[in-house]
Amino acid sequence: MENMGRVIHLFVTVFLSNFAAYVVNPAITDVIVEAVCVGGKDECSLAIYLTGFQQAITGLGAVVMMPLIGNLSDVYGRKALLTVPLTLATIPLVILAWRRTTNFFYVYFALKSLTAMVTEGGVMCLALGYLADNVFEGNRVSAFGVLSGVVSAANVCGTVAARLLSTSHIFQIAAAVSIAATVYMRIFLKETSHETDSLTHPILEPDTESNQIGFELSKKINFIREIPSPKDIISLLKSSVTFSLLACVTFFNSLAEAGIQSFLLYFLKARFHFKKDQFADVLLITYIGATVSSMLLDSIAWSAWVPYASASLGFFFALVTPNLRSMISKQTGPNEQGIAQGCILGISSLASLVSPLIYTPLSALFLSEKAPFGFPGFCILCLGFAYLIGFILSIMIKMIPIYSRAELRSKKINDQ
Repeated sequence: MENMGRVIHLFVTVFLSNFAAYVVNPAITDVIVEAVCVGGKDECSLAIYLTGFQQAITGLGAVVMMPLIGNLSDVYGRKALLTVPLTLATIPLVILAWRRTTNFFYVYFALKSLTAMVTEGGVMCLALGYLADNVFEGNRVSAFGVLSGVVSAANVCGTVAARLLSTSHIFQIAAAVSIAATVYMRIFLKETSHETDSLTHPILEPDTESNQIGFELSKKINFIREIPSPKDIISLLKSSVTFSLLACVTFFNSLAEAGIQSFLLYFLKARFHFKKDQFADVLLITYIGATVSSMLLDSIAWSAWVPYASASLGFFFALVTPNLRSMISKQTGPNEQGIAQGCILGISSLASLVSPLIYTPLSALFLSEKAPFGFPGFCILCLGFAYLIGFILSIMIKMIPIYSRAELRSKKINDQ
């Protein structure tokens, strides 16, 4: 793998940042329920609605921020932009590391809702662009796969740590590791330079006569002018049928994933009275791989052991994300990796906006005593249908070989 030293430093940064993010997952549900639910109940609609509201606000902001961050990183560099999400991710963790009372929780809730617009997907967007800068096109599948493996390893390590630590120590360690990720990145990660790839032709044509001159001049352009216009994003999405299908698959896959994040832990807490340690056990198995079949089994769970067994069925789910990202990378030019990955992550964020609007009212209804029929896992069944739609669209994707794609673009230019 090219530029191995740079790539390793990126992997360490991604590992630390994801460890800090995922170590709090098993504990955050208990913190929210204890802070907002009256009388020590294991379920209340307010907790579900707050989580859904936060997810919707985050998705709305990220729809705008992800393409912006990706586009700015194409101009000002990945390292400079990577400092922003890493720094912002630390602030909410410090709040809960200090105290977890109701007042502190609402401060955390407000700050998390705002900072997550940048942090949720921002690190991954910039990491993908950094890899694309330092790895040849033919090797990006492997590189993106390793990156996903690093994220999965961070998830597993964070979940194991959460299983062993007390709630107070979890947030203290998460804050410390998040700070360490920022410091490590600033010290060791090297900035990248954009090189021209002879196999690809930019989708979004620069306005200057020379790419190099345009790149130098773009650094002096006002910040606001670097915001990608809707026309640029639409042009990118319409650049090929393959790219459009990849965007649709990303949307439905993210729609289901966002739904899981929104209410699955609340479902387990309400149905089986799970606590932090049980959440950690289930998440640990889930991070090894979770498939549509596991979601279908969860929806009809009749005993507390079913979520454990169903989560263990998914061994191929982790293959989806790196393959999507690699195919997206191959559909864009070398100077457009940031905006392409940002655009796709923006679509993922749009799904995160839509998902709680659909699933939060449904989950709150079916977990309450006013459910129209006795099916607490109905929303999880709906998630299975979202995955199914994404699967159907994915089998329609036909990748154009690298050299053929280059020839088609060259022919199109010559015809003009």
